[in-house]
Amino acid sequence: MDVLEDYTGHVDPGGPAARRVLDALTITKISVGPMDNNAYLLVCRTTNEALLIDAANDPERIGDLLGFEPQRPRLRTIVTTHQHADHWQALGAVAGAHGSNTAAHPLDAPVLPVPPDFLVEHGDTVDVGEAQLSIIHLRGHTPGSIALLYRDPAGHPHLFTGDSLFPGGVGKTTSADNFASLINDVEDRIFGTLPDDTWFYPGHGDDSTLGKERSNLAEWRTRGW
Repeated sequence: MDVLEDYTGHVDPGGPAARRVLDALTITKISVGPMDNNAYLLVCRTTNEALLIDAANDPERIGDLLGFEPQRPRLRTIVTTHQHADHWQALGAVAGAHGSNTAAHPLDAPVLPVPPDFLVEHGDTVDVGEAQLSIIHLRGHTPGSIALLYRDPAGHPHLFTGDSLFPGGVGKTTSADNFASLINDVEDRIFGTLPDDTWFYPGHGDDSTLGKERSNLAEWRTRGW
């Protein structure tokens, strides 16, 4: 598989993956499936252990991304950000092929096609080799939607938001109460605690930073979506 090393946050459906190289981790983004879902492969540069965020679709492409050579990364963990089916179509195939553990929030876990090997809640951590991700529960898009935060000691934070936060607004909700819950969590647990240079990686489409989106929070709240 072609992998672009000039990371911009944009990938095309069926096109090359894009890799960002940090001191401790690499982050590789790929678009999979008919709904242009993003899957993110994080690899510890010291141990070569890997974590996949959302085995959304196209298990063959995800396998190609990992590679087939003896020194390929070991996919130890797959985390599903939420229960919607477009985010787990390849979960069983990829976990089975690589012997990976799977994880999700307990409120969304019962819907998944593979029972999680472990459950994660707000404030928990998940390891990627020697690196660590923090779990942020963002209630509203689904009951158990989560984001994953990597605080890069050598740079800015990196936040994987699933379908809870996109450039231009929060994720879709089905009621006013769910929207209020989501916008409150996004404001308090993300914008209220993380700096403007936090780069976030959504479940569909291009990346952004909190600084680019922060001034729009009041507008999002007023419009109700």
